[in-house]
Amino acid sequence: MPEGTALGPSELVPQEGIGVPDPLQRLWTPHRMAYIQGENKPEGTEPGGCPFCRVVELDDAEALIIARGRLVYAVLNLYPYNPGHLMLLPYRHVPDYTDLTADETVELAEFTQRAMRAVRLASSPHGFNIGMNQGAVAGAGIAAHLHQHVVPRWGGDSNFMPVVGHTKVLPQLLGQTRDLLADAWRRVSES
Repeated sequence: MPEGTALGPSELVPQEGIGVPDPLQRLWTPHRMAYIQGENKPEGTEPGGCPFCRVVELDDAEALIIARGRLVYAVLNLYPYNPGHLMLLPYRHVPDYTDLTADETVELAEFTQRAMRAVRLASSPHGFNIGMNQGAVAGAGIAAHLHQHVVPRWGGDSNFMPVVGHTKVLPQLLGQTRDLLADAWRRVSES
């Protein structure tokens, strides 16, 4: 990072130690350790241990909530695959898509469309991955509370960093992304 940027001076500090020097810079992402170590993972299957049930009690900005509906809400993923990765969830603590009522299913579909429109307005992605992982064996990190992912995609977003380095570089802090998407959500909802 160049000297004097908004994020501060470059931190190219040589270190003494063992290893063969190389020309690479290191991008440290210590905030990811919370995810790796299972922070915020629910304990059991009851709503009291569910972060998706707890987050709705918080202020929208603090909780990274983009929008609230009558039966469903939209929230940024705390551990995003890409910038603008959000999730749509029913307020009700249900694990399976077949557990949704007809009204919840309709509002979830409407929120999916609105999420896509808001992300397109905010950041012009080239495409989306949209889906649900049903059950822990299918990849659901929090299997007890249904959630649908909406992941914006851009050409080249699966470059060497995540593929080889297992590191995702995000251009904005989550709070900034939340504000941008919440504003875009309001704008697409008014049109």
